[in-house]
Amino acid sequence: MNEQYSETVRLAQRLIQFDTSNRGGGDANPELPAAQFIAAYLTDLGLQPEIYEAAPGRANVIAQIPGANPELPGLVLHGHLDVVPADPANWSVDPFAGEIRDGMLWGRGAVDMKQMDAMMLTAVAELLRAGEKPRRNITLTFFADEENGGVFGSEFMVREHPEVFAGNGYAISEVGGYSIYLGDKRAYLLQTGEKGNAWIKLRARGVAQHGSRLPVDNPITKLAAAINRLAEKEWPITLGETTSNLLAEIEKLTGPGSPQELVARTGAAATFIDATLQNTCNVTRLNAGYMHNVVPDVAEAVIDVRTLPGQKEATLAEIQEILGPDIEMDVQFSGIDLEVPFAGEAVDAMISALQKHDPDALVLPYLLSGGTDNKALAELGISGYGFAPLLLPPELDFPAMFHGVDERVPLAALDFGHRVLVDLLREF
Repeated sequence: MNEQYSETVRLAQRLIQFDTSNRGGGDANPELPAAQFIAAYLTDLGLQPEIYEAAPGRANVIAQIPGANPELPGLVLHGHLDVVPADPANWSVDPFAGEIRDGMLWGRGAVDMKQMDAMMLTAVAELLRAGEKPRRNITLTFFADEENGGVFGSEFMVREHPEVFAGNGYAISEVGGYSIYLGDKRAYLLQTGEKGNAWIKLRARGVAQHGSRLPVDNPITKLAAAINRLAEKEWPITLGETTSNLLAEIEKLTGPGSPQELVARTGAAATFIDATLQNTCNVTRLNAGYMHNVVPDVAEAVIDVRTLPGQKEATLAEIQEILGPDIEMDVQFSGIDLEVPFAGEAVDAMISALQKHDPDALVLPYLLSGGTDNKALAELGISGYGFAPLLLPPELDFPAMFHGVDERVPLAALDFGHRVLVDLLREF
């Protein structure tokens, strides 16, 4: 590792170099090599990490760190080791080289979320090397399979090994804590909620026949028509508690406007926040046919459904109604929605840690349109937040790089996040 860069940068770079691409459905490069690397790092700190494999190579790493006040509810500080795939042909750099250029670390995972994994590791390392303890017990966790809903990661651990999370009341992980700009005002988005999610498979059946015949019962056209009806559905704007609080704060800072106008004032972050105003359905996969001159008897599609808190069952029922009786609908994965208050000791501690390093920081709550491993931990009664603190330049379209091309993060932002997390673990 290049010693001219901080330990946080070097660790993030090394983690990116482990190609842990997750293609979903159990098709993934194993997380085990990255997990073993992290376990060795933690062992060098005097900890006793354990690796739990949900399937061969699908590894989760857990380390318990005693706090100075063990009677307090503990904190699960967690990240995930897998990443979505990256096509090198579309990138300016090798997505798994961990290249550093223009003051930034590039590569798949630089944003989602190996940068946070590295910040967590070095924050813990700084305390332990100084002979300090965090204020409360920490369960330091690195999950597998987050990009596939945690089947081999958080869901497996919560179901098969809930004892490792005993005594914890809070969780902190990804997709929050990064800076945005409201005009000339810098603010940080603290994630206090997540939409629910459901990945559904649609199936149309028809009559297999030669492609030269007059159409009889083509499942592809039936499925296409149903998908088009779903795409034309205009889901209503609905403001829950978290989004109402966010828009109220934006309005105080920038003046009145409609929900869409207020969201647009957040700049690049609007592409994340606008999806929290309503339910969404997106077609993500199609599968039909096996020969150019054969009409198949089955056509399938996968739909990514994201629902506002409390609306999942009603939304799925409405989707089935829109699709009609000729389309079969199977829910392949379902994740709960979350909302926790933008108040209390955890929120106060995160705001305090941010403002120590950015005194003018404004901190705003927001609802995540996607999902994190906090969903699984919520099944154990653990309140989860998204807080991966990064002070970013206004010209960087950070949200666009989640699952995007040329993922990158400023080196200075990594070091900022490390410092914030160190103080958070000391004070919270």
